Amino acid sequence: MKNVIPKIQVLLSLAVVLVLLSVGSVVFIASGDNWQFFVEDNTPWKPKSITTDLEGEEKASLIKYGYDVITKSPEIIGPLSEDAKKRFAGNMLSCQNCHLEAGTKPGSGSFVGVANRFPQFRGRENKEGTLLERIDGCMERSMNGHKMPHNSLEMQGMVAYMKWLSEDVPEEMEERYKGYIKVDIPNEKADLIRGKEVYTQHCLVCHGEDGQGQRPNENGMYLYPPLWGNNSFNHGAGMHRVITAAEFIKTNMPYLQADIDNQVLTDEEAYHVAAYINSFDRPQKSNPEVDFPDKKKKPVSTPYGPWADNFSAEQHKYGPFQPIMEFYLNEYGIKKTK
Repeated sequence: MKNVIPKIQVLLSLAVVLVLLSVGSVVFIASGDNWQFFVEDNTPWKPKSITTDLEGEEKASLIKYGYDVITKSPEIIGPLSEDAKKRFAGNMLSCQNCHLEAGTKPGSGSFVGVANRFPQFRGRENKEGTLLERIDGCMERSMNGHKMPHNSLEMQGMVAYMKWLSEDVPEEMEERYKGYIKVDIPNEKADLIRGKEVYTQHCLVCHGEDGQGQRPNENGMYLYPPLWGNNSFNHGAGMHRVITAAEFIKTNMPYLQADIDNQVLTDEEAYHVAAYINSFDRPQKSNPEVDFPDKKKKPVSTPYGPWADNFSAEQHKYGPFQPIMEFYLNEYGIKKTK
């Protein structure tokens, strides 16, 4: 790691305030609402890259294989795998359909720093779990498949890649890269008609009117993934919760236009289109009732029961969510945001 630049500079130019802060080995530069991050030699900080940063790594081949699993999931661990025993995923999604740019894009469930947050307590299992167990959850839900053996080359490669991306990440950058940005959820039931309008304007060009995405042929990987139907995530996935989907959409869609610093959709548009996407049929996960053993820990927008309240299944799926949140605060002293 490079040495700290021991100084704080404040530059004033016209009506723009530019602030440089030196923390750890990274310099933070803020202009307006946007932040940039530089190391000592004024090189912008960025996550490690498979194409430029693998040289000299002891586990380079394993890390690269993990990257391949994440970017070519259907071909390695999915329906297109030549080895039938390795068809762990049940749909044609790639991991990077949700974890964009192979998990290196901030605000898209990035893998940058993720390994540093495990072991981690998760309410869905009501216990402290490992990174490998977190991947298990994705396999069973987002990938609509089943768990990979923890000692398999594919699992070990994915973990090696995530750990590699988590090395030497400044604390402030971990915060920037993890999860999604928060959305100010409207205090109303999601409107599927408005959601369809947003979808038609911003999403249809890539995902199609039928939501089935685009791929070169039936045996090819998707260029743009299906948002519902048999080849999409199942109803137990986090993305099937309207609030979670709205956060992802607000930060990242339309693709290549929105990012963590500049969004295209309003909070309301992201909310309504998330509901529209999740109004269609998709695969059903088996035994969803065992999720969240302590039902009070269940997110309010989890669309399947049972719940620790008497709100309807429709309200848990489409809102309004604020009354449910108020109930948990008043009844159980639990403050919920999603």
